[in-house]
Amino acid sequence: MEAVLEEIKSIIEEVKPIMEEVFHHLHTHPEISWNEVKTTQYIKKLLEYEGFEVQTFEDTTGLVVTYGSGQPCIGLRTDMDALWQELDGEYQANHSCGHDGHMTMAIGTLLVLKKLGIPRNGRLKVLFQPAEEVGKGALSFIERGLVDDIDYLYGVHLRPIQEINDGYASPAIMHGSAKTLKGSIRGNDAHGARPNQGQNAIEVMSLLVQAIHSIHLDPMIPHSAKVTMFQSGGQSANIIPGNGVFSIDLRAQTNELMSTLVEQVDRTINYVSDFSNVEITYDIISEIAAAQVDENAVKIMGQAISDTVGEEYLFPPIITPGGEDFHYYTLRRPSVKATMLGLGCGLTPGLHHPNMKFNQASLLTGIEILSRAVIGTLESGKEKK
Repeated sequence: MEAVLEEIKSIIEEVKPIMEEVFHHLHTHPEISWNEVKTTQYIKKLLEYEGFEVQTFEDTTGLVVTYGSGQPCIGLRTDMDALWQELDGEYQANHSCGHDGHMTMAIGTLLVLKKLGIPRNGRLKVLFQPAEEVGKGALSFIERGLVDDIDYLYGVHLRPIQEINDGYASPAIMHGSAKTLKGSIRGNDAHGARPNQGQNAIEVMSLLVQAIHSIHLDPMIPHSAKVTMFQSGGQSANIIPGNGVFSIDLRAQTNELMSTLVEQVDRTINYVSDFSNVEITYDIISEIAAAQVDENAVKIMGQAISDTVGEEYLFPPIITPGGEDFHYYTLRRPSVKATMLGLGCGLTPGLHHPNMKFNQASLLTGIEILSRAVIGTLESGKEKK
């Protein structure tokens, strides 16, 4: 196995031109959530040309590649969708979260392991998952049973310089839980001179904002609840608006605290509704689970990082308030042992910035780390036997 591990770097150099071409194509052909049609077609054609069996779906985007046979089954997941944002004065799809890089690393890992003839015993299953940005893609794959046979599952995400410097890598990303609420206030309009005849949705919203700010939970666990949008009224300044719409962003570092936070926000909304004599309703339009990582998966990933870049560049697990639907895999399927590689790559100015950029050479480092993690997991299974 030592000879195989030494061979990885030369194979990565061999596939480097392909990886550069793949990244350029994916970066210049972004598609938003649930619309990754051409991305799916491109990856399918590429991997079938390389000799892989590819599973696609008639009713959704995304694809799955299984390589090898038997157990254990090592999973690798990558996200595919781009964001919709203003770029150069025009709204368009844009890969400003690094998913183009994630797909490139997943494809590169497949190519490297195939050239190494790995796995010899067991399977590698790569999930090209759509719709991460709307927090629904992982759930759709779970519902299809695509992770039911997976023992270990690895993910990867580029990290900004605010969290980790170029050249370093972390064996786990401790994302927080996130939920988005969208709601409405339904009262009655009134004449500006007769406020007693209606309800002022703006005043109701002001009360709701203050009440939400008064929610206090465990200060040792990061969390927040904040109103991120409110719209009410029209062009006629002498009408007191009775109706309005709003959104609330919720964050909590643990799933347990998120449950408590949702209960408190719901109680607060009901209180303001009763006090103001208006109907306030809301729906949870998106939600993402907090990270639940496996210690052994983290240990294997940490060793893969050390073997690739050196132990001095092994960074501790990253605690971040950002969200990732990757963690639904472990929340809904607790038997899956998972962690997500956090790859330092000099990413600036930040994730989701329209002009985000990073050191593309780091993608080759990520491919090596992921390849070594898969090999390390297979070797770990042999030792236990």
